[in-house]
Amino acid sequence: MIRSLWTAATGMDSQQTNLDVIANNLANVNTSGFKKSRADFQELLYQVSKTPGSATSADTVSPTGIQIGLGSRTAAVQKIFSVGDMMQTENELDLAIEGRGFFQIDLPDGSTAYTRSGALKKDGDGRLTTSEGYLLTPQIIIPENTTSISIGQDGTVDVFLDGDSTATQIGVIELATFSNESGLRSLGRNLYSETVSSGGPTTGVPGENGLGALSQGYLEGSNVSVMEEMVNMIAAQRAYEVNSKAIQTSDEILQMTNNLV
Repeated sequence: MIRSLWTAATGMDSQQTNLDVIANNLANVNTSGFKKSRADFQELLYQVSKTPGSATSADTVSPTGIQIGLGSRTAAVQKIFSVGDMMQTENELDLAIEGRGFFQIDLPDGSTAYTRSGALKKDGDGRLTTSEGYLLTPQIIIPENTTSISIGQDGTVDVFLDGDSTATQIGVIELATFSNESGLRSLGRNLYSETVSSGGPTTGVPGENGLGALSQGYLEGSNVSVMEEMVNMIAAQRAYEVNSKAIQTSDEILQMTNNLV
C-alpha cells in the first residue's frame, strides 16, 4: 500500500510541472515572438513480479506477467515554434518573420543570441537594437538625416535621406535557422542561444533557402491559444485531483489496516 502513496505523489509532481508550463504560456500570451511550451511525460520504472513469457508449466508460458508501474516524471519541456499571428503596428522598425528564422543579436559578452521578436529600436548612434539595447547583427546604422526607412521582404534596408528623392541602401538584415529549433536554450527576454542539440546556425537572406520573408510594420504575436491552454489547465487540475484522491484512499486503507491490529 505504501507503493501507491509514492506512485500517486509522482503524478501530482508531474501535473504541478505541467501547470507551471501552462501558467508561463498564459503569462506570455501578449509577448511578441513568444513560443509556447509543452510538457512531455514518461513512465517510471516497473516492479516486475512475474516476467511476461516466463514458464508456467513444461508446455506453457505466461502471456502477460505482472508488472506494476511506479509513477511518472517530466521527460521534457519542448518549445513549439509554430508561427504566431501577424499584428500590424505601422512602426517602420517593427519586423515580423513570415516562416522560419531568427534575428541575430550580439550580447554584451560577445556571444550571439537569437530572437523571433522584431520590435527593433534605434540607439543614440542610430544602430538597430532590441528593447534591451542589444545590437542587431549584421549591424545596421541609420543615418541621422534619415526621413524614412524601407525594409524589403529580402531584408534589404533602404533609407531616404533629407533632401534626396531616391533611396540609399545601407545594409541587409540576415536571418539564422537551426536543424533542431526545439534544442535551443531559452535565455529570457525573447532570446535563445544555440546548444549541441540545436546544432549550429545557418544564416541567409530572408525568403531564400527555407527562411521566412520579412514584413515591415508588423510584429509576430505569441503562438499561445488561450482556449487551448485553459483546456489543458482544467485537465491538469483534474489529473492532480485524482492523484491526490489516490493518496487519500491509500491513507484510509492504511488506517483501516492499523485499526485491525
